[in-house]
Amino acid sequence: MPVLVASDLDRTLIYSAAALALTMPDARAPRLLCVEVHESRPLSYMTETAAQLLTDLGDAAVFVPTTTRTRKQYLRINLPGPAPTYAITANGGHLLVDGVSDPDWHAGVTARLADECAPLAEVQAHLAAYADPLWLRKQRIAEDLFAYLVVERELLPEEWVKELAVWAENRGWTVSLQGRKIYAVPKPLTKSAAVREVARRTGAELTLAAGDSLLDADLLLAGDRGWRPGHGELAEAAWTAPQVTALPERGVLAGERILREFLKGVRQP
Repeated sequence: MPVLVASDLDRTLIYSAAALALTMPDARAPRLLCVEVHESRPLSYMTETAAQLLTDLGDAAVFVPTTTRTRKQYLRINLPGPAPTYAITANGGHLLVDGVSDPDWHAGVTARLADECAPLAEVQAHLAAYADPLWLRKQRIAEDLFAYLVVERELLPEEWVKELAVWAENRGWTVSLQGRKIYAVPKPLTKSAAVREVARRTGAELTLAAGDSLLDADLLLAGDRGWRPGHGELAEAAWTAPQVTALPERGVLAGERILREFLKGVRQP
């Protein structure tokens, strides 16, 4: 039976320049491979070693990129290795099969959101009314499914995020702070539901998972084994679970370590 490997991307396998956390002397820094270009500028990286590990993983398992990115944002990433047959974008709102969204899956997700939580328009209006122009840089709607803000992190009051989380909780939404972005996502919109669907379609009986943020907690809990890096929301909260290993590595080297663990898990299930 195939092994399914479902991994978050940003700050788990791929890293912006600001998130690399290269704390070693320059001469000992790992060689980096650019895996995303946006508006003619390099945007995301992994180590060259990680790129080879991901290529090996793609040959040995069903690798499923699992991201909160929109389809457009995901498709500009050029990951090494075989092109994944399945990918999960928009935090589970779209299940891509050979790069194309499965319409039945998306229709089922949107119906569930309509039944179980407050509408996006209500959340969008709240964010617009209460976000302070002092620290707000952009407000965006992603795939008509969820909202996020781009902020100046050093100017953002910590209490504002906590208050937003309480407000959202009462409406069936969750809040996640990742780098310079604050996400407001409906609770039924999960990566784990889409991963279970891929496992059903592929017949996988073992699922390995990795992620760094609050939006990855359900993904890690859905896996038979999981790993989280030493940075990110989950690390800051000291979050763990019986089947989840908290790794000490931070930054781009954590991505390399996660891929090593995936390969070990595939080869020695």
